[in-house]
Amino acid sequence: MNTDDLIAVLSTKATPVQPNAAARRYSVAAGWSFLGATVLMASLFGVRSDLVDAAMLPMFWTKIVFVASLAAAGLVAAMRVSLPGVPLGWAAHALIAPVVAIGVLAAIQLVNSDHALRSELFFGTTWRSCPFQIAFLSMPMFIAVLWAMKGLAPTRLRLAGAAMGFAAGAMGALVYSLHCPELAAPFLGFWYSLGMLIPTAIGMALGSRLLRW
Repeated sequence: MNTDDLIAVLSTKATPVQPNAAARRYSVAAGWSFLGATVLMASLFGVRSDLVDAAMLPMFWTKIVFVASLAAAGLVAAMRVSLPGVPLGWAAHALIAPVVAIGVLAAIQLVNSDHALRSELFFGTTWRSCPFQIAFLSMPMFIAVLWAMKGLAPTRLRLAGAAMGFAAGAMGALVYSLHCPELAAPFLGFWYSLGMLIPTAIGMALGSRLLRW
């Protein structure tokens, strides 16, 4: 069989790819994983009892915007590296901007606070558990993005694994924020970021194995 005959055989049952197939897969992944992580959070950790009162505070929404923007940027980054030859592009800047913003806010809060309070702003009361609970809540998103990527064609497998893990970690942080009582920017900037980096590191380490064609 020559090359032309082989191509003809392989393309016999080929069907057109739906427009925005990648975006559709990632929309499904995001929706189901958010639901799964929310159920996990509510059943194991519980929603903070003063959520309505907390929602009246500007720093609560600062926290939500911080993690939600990272989750959105992480999803876009994961989708872009799922496609061969597509660069991260603006998604890389979208990942950096919220981290820089919360870092600047954290520095302002620390500089303007009493020395005795700086430790409290950084450690809060939940620093021992926060990163691990975020990583735990990232599992539904990790599985969902893995499903989405496996249906596409990632070629940069370690980068794709890292993007998968980061998107999952940011989604876990978003859901966890409905349980977490911490609102200080230094805490959010360090411990939330650490929680997101745990699945990122796992994804990078396992990407070549999990995403192999």
